[in-house]
Amino acid sequence: MQLNDIFFFYIAFILYSVSMMFYILYAASKSNTVAQIAAWLTYLGFIPHTIAIIDRWILAGHTPYSNMYEYMTMMSWMTVLIFIIFNIKYKKPIIGVFVTPVTFMLMVSASLMPKDISQQLMPALQSYWFEIHVSLAVLGEGAFAVAFGVSVMYLIRARFASNTLANNAALLPSLGILDDINYKAIAIGYPLFTIGALFAGAIWANEAWGTFWSWDPKETGALIVWLFYTAYLHARYVKGWQGTRAAWMSIIGFILGLASFFGNLYLGGDHAYL
Repeated sequence: MQLNDIFFFYIAFILYSVSMMFYILYAASKSNTVAQIAAWLTYLGFIPHTIAIIDRWILAGHTPYSNMYEYMTMMSWMTVLIFIIFNIKYKKPIIGVFVTPVTFMLMVSASLMPKDISQQLMPALQSYWFEIHVSLAVLGEGAFAVAFGVSVMYLIRARFASNTLANNAALLPSLGILDDINYKAIAIGYPLFTIGALFAGAIWANEAWGTFWSWDPKETGALIVWLFYTAYLHARYVKGWQGTRAAWMSIIGFILGLASFFGNLYLGGDHAYL
């Protein structure tokens, strides 16, 4: 019974993996049929992915954010959700060539983490502020993951547009669309991450440990990530940064987020159990 959520997780992982292969095949063949198959495989994978999260929630008796497997599972779920929304809105299948590998990477990482269900949370985690903190933070990071994939595509598109391979770039969305998706994904993720990782996190920390801020490695990493995306939005609004510079900032911001997340495995601190 306890392994039901793991079963659904791997069904979703298989469907996403096959979807990624079809998206790559679409990039080579430019077949609309292949693109439709890839999209439907993603949509189908999202169903068992959602069931896995709900099932684990029921089995554990609390929101499934108590370890890194659950966190990565939810982060990949948010990445797929935002990708589906943008895929339906913009109808540019090639986006999947760059976003599905990000999902694949996140789910592979999740699969390597311990998967035991913690039905009895440690005292520090027995707070609704913990649920708010992690829920919003992981949703924000999922949005940043989509921005990362789109930004990689932007740089490739820009490269094609400036040399003799420009004709091959016809398959890709315009630079304007890619820049717009990058911005919108970050605009979605930023307030979620701000409220969840910083404000709710500080309130929870004070409730659990008696201080709003302790310069824990995970707290410091979250602050660096937040400051970086704040700089991104400031540069965009005030300095008018768009295009290549915005794409590079999006990529660097996501890498900083991954470094903060996986650094938690080695640096210890109050968040060492996550």
